[in-house]
Amino acid sequence: MRKRSLFALGSGVFAAGAATLAYASLIERNLFTLRRFDVPVLEPDAEPLRILHLSDLHMMPDQRRKQAWVAALSGCDPDLVVVTGDNLADKEAVPGVLRALDPLLSVPGAFVFGSNDYRGPRLKNPFSYLVRPSSEYDEDELKRPNLPTEELRAAMVDAGWADLNNARTVLKAGGRSIELAGVDDPHINRDDYAAVAGPISPGADVHLGVTHTPASRVLNAMANDGFDLLLAGHTHGGQVCVPFYGALTTNCDLPKAMAKGLHRWPGSDAWLHVSAGLGTHPTAPVRFSCRPEASILTLIPR
Repeated sequence: MRKRSLFALGSGVFAAGAATLAYASLIERNLFTLRRFDVPVLEPDAEPLRILHLSDLHMMPDQRRKQAWVAALSGCDPDLVVVTGDNLADKEAVPGVLRALDPLLSVPGAFVFGSNDYRGPRLKNPFSYLVRPSSEYDEDELKRPNLPTEELRAAMVDAGWADLNNARTVLKAGGRSIELAGVDDPHINRDDYAAVAGPISPGADVHLGVTHTPASRVLNAMANDGFDLLLAGHTHGGQVCVPFYGALTTNCDLPKAMAKGLHRWPGSDAWLHVSAGLGTHPTAPVRFSCRPEASILTLIPR
């Protein structure tokens, strides 16, 4: 009788595990969700400004459902689109990314890249993310991009979007002057904030700092320069989370409690929004208790 009970228990655990894996890999990772946040950073009596924040598409060529869902976000009528990197997951994925972004490219926009915009995916032990960040790239590998990075960059720039990879600019959106400063991906040490550092311009209506990885060294520097809102991705919100607890890792030095969503950056007046992103690493195509997402950030008066 005891053996039967143990067998029944083991069978139940296996069945529950199999059902959870099936849900995470077949259902939740395709439950694309639009989040909405109000961010109080504008001057009194200012009209709201809508920012669409996209991140971590990790696009594969055949992901037509994801491409159509992103394209439909143009119906949200954003004033500005900001993309915080990791768009690609395959050397043939640029057309898919551009299909997704095509209706949005007529809107003012800006972007930075993540490590997966430079190199294709490789098989990893997913449990290794719980031990240390996955930034195990040497300088020689960084010099050998194996994804069509420049093809994607050219398409975005040709559409009029601002390339913020270690760059700073001012653009007009929603009738406002918006100052943006960004860095290339800190996760693989491509960031050079010193090249764009400096106090915010008093002539701009709003000031945005943009990075793929929410590395504290970059966020602290941006906040110290006075940027109102910092935008990042990279964490996937933890990707596999524990219900009622949250993320087990952020794959960087960001506190797990800030793995996604809107937070006040500690010790500053800046807000930080971390997108949980819309994709997954193609060798770990699961999400659990952490739906793929895009966000509409409505900037409102303080």
